[in-house]
Amino acid sequence: MNILRHVDLTRVFFVDIETVPGCATHAELPPAHQPLWQKFCEKRHAKELADGQTHAELFANGGLYAEFGKVVCISVGYFRLLKDETLEFRTKSFADDDECEVLRSFGQFLQRYAPYGPARYAKLETAGPDGSFLCAHNGREFDYGYLGRRMLICGQEIPPMLDVAGHRPWDLPHLLDTMELWKFGDNKGHISLPLLAGVFGIPSPKDDIDGSQVAQVYWEEKDLARIVAYCEKDVLTTARIFLHYTGKKDLWPVVQLTQTPWAPRPVAVG
Repeated sequence: MNILRHVDLTRVFFVDIETVPGCATHAELPPAHQPLWQKFCEKRHAKELADGQTHAELFANGGLYAEFGKVVCISVGYFRLLKDETLEFRTKSFADDDECEVLRSFGQFLQRYAPYGPARYAKLETAGPDGSFLCAHNGREFDYGYLGRRMLICGQEIPPMLDVAGHRPWDLPHLLDTMELWKFGDNKGHISLPLLAGVFGIPSPKDDIDGSQVAQVYWEEKDLARIVAYCEKDVLTTARIFLHYTGKKDLWPVVQLTQTPWAPRPVAVG
């Protein structure tokens, strides 16, 4: 893809997030939030309500909305050039029951990097020609905005890479999106990550769970480690798709994969 000719592969951070409803059930929503969810559903899910679904049943989809959901895992992956001139792909995850801790840790990681943006994109004051990129599948419609909104809710500083509110999409060249690139200007070109992986001959990342099951795995099975593993597979898949976009798919078989182990924080006693 010619549009990616300026992108240095070693300056791209591939990102995926996993989100769940902010409470296990609709009944556990704070009383002040229940009428807000009801009004939200009447606008966003009018058809489902007309078909007989209840506000409580629809809350299973609450993780899709930053106003009612929370981030339980953020996985990031990036390529590094090793001394022997081979490539390493390193993955790391930030995951915790405390969403603000997840966002704080990821924000601190991202704070060190300025966004890419040459002179003509000077409206984003923090951008520069030597900056970095974020890449996610459907990131422009979901991941990037969700993270920014939840950081605001947690009262945290938004790192420059995500502090893009008020800027036009075409003024943010550092925000890459494998779905957006696949559209080739066609607004109907939505495609799931597994399907896009499949057309490129890449194994599906959904070989265990998929997005519709994350809330159940989190709230009912309480298996955050399983969600972390699932999230990291999405990051690997997105990176492999990106290599296809840039004509570098043949690099993958010799890429060294390095995973930073994730473990839950020790529970405080007393």
